[in-house]
Amino acid sequence: MLQGKKIVLGITGSIAAYKSCLIIRELVKRGAEVQVVITPAGKEFITPITLSALTQKPVVSEFFSQRDGTWNSHVKLGLWADAMLIAPCTASTLGKMAHGVADNMLITTYLSMKAPVFVAPAMDLDMYAHPTTQQNMQMLKGFGNHIIEPQSGFLASGLEGKGRMEEPEKIVAYLERYFAGASATADAADLTGQKILITAGPTYEKIDPVRFIGNYSSGKMGYALAEECARRGAKVTLVSGPVSIKASHPRIQVVSVESCVEMFEAATAVFPSCQAAILCAAVADFRPAEVAAQKIKRVGQTMDIHLVPNPDIAAHLGQMKQPGQVLVGFALETNDEQQNAHHKLEKKNLDFIVLNSLRNAGTCFQSDDNQISIISRTGQHDYERKPKQAVAHDIIDELSRRIH
Repeated sequence: MLQGKKIVLGITGSIAAYKSCLIIRELVKRGAEVQVVITPAGKEFITPITLSALTQKPVVSEFFSQRDGTWNSHVKLGLWADAMLIAPCTASTLGKMAHGVADNMLITTYLSMKAPVFVAPAMDLDMYAHPTTQQNMQMLKGFGNHIIEPQSGFLASGLEGKGRMEEPEKIVAYLERYFAGASATADAADLTGQKILITAGPTYEKIDPVRFIGNYSSGKMGYALAEECARRGAKVTLVSGPVSIKASHPRIQVVSVESCVEMFEAATAVFPSCQAAILCAAVADFRPAEVAAQKIKRVGQTMDIHLVPNPDIAAHLGQMKQPGQVLVGFALETNDEQQNAHHKLEKKNLDFIVLNSLRNAGTCFQSDDNQISIISRTGQHDYERKPKQAVAHDIIDELSRRIH
């Protein structure tokens, strides 16, 4: 979706300026051409040499690049670009954009821009909450700009607020959704009033107090699905195995579990009151028959662990499913992918299944990207590799069609 797109990346004087390198990397990786325009204050935080090395283009900062009469044309940049992204964007730059204070190359480029403009604010939490900043952002929205809301935090007063710039991969996913035809700025409300159960992350099956059987799942895909559902109006119960990430949307209730049995109990308790369930967790199929009360000491050259089957969460929810409920499963395969996915779809009474393969390098466990196929009884839709946030958007689009 970003292949061949021309992006002007504006960088301002924020401590988050170092993250612009990660934004450039993600954009270039997806085939975009990036031209950096940086404010004088921005150069205090990151050097043009670093940015130029990443973009393979000279960085634009001043109106006049040399003393020979040559100058940088903000008008040409405005015509060249398919989009302008200002990340990070300080409170000062927000104010200048809102009021047309064209005192640097970035603002004049913004005022000449014919393409859509995306803004990722980054500032102190109290500055972000100040009425002046909020008014400036509302003005920019009124001008048709796309504001990528910063992450949640806490104000000095103790009230919940926002300020820290959104993470680079989410910013790039936002642009991808825009170019895919989805309006990333409008708060889509197609799931308003729906209750959705999502399972995410791994399960840990204890061997003794310090050891367990587990897997490499990071929970990124499940958490991305939860955020997407909540963004679109749903109330989400996220039953999560042990992960290092956190949910941010207030409509997400996290139920933390460790083992498959705990996840089974939580999921079966919640499912009857939900319109849909998405089973994204990487659940252990087996657990040790016995858990040692104390750390097992090394004795001899081998050790046998007798395993017993865990409850099958997907199959049980498939039996519980009532008319009108939608059940979505995941299949992570290493071989015979389509055949195995179709078998799981039928056996567990799923409405559709999301297939991904470990043969697609750089996707699946612990990665920021995924490449999926959505398989149902009526057909199969294959998707290109995308960030997991964009993949979540595709999956929830399919879910939304089935709920309604």
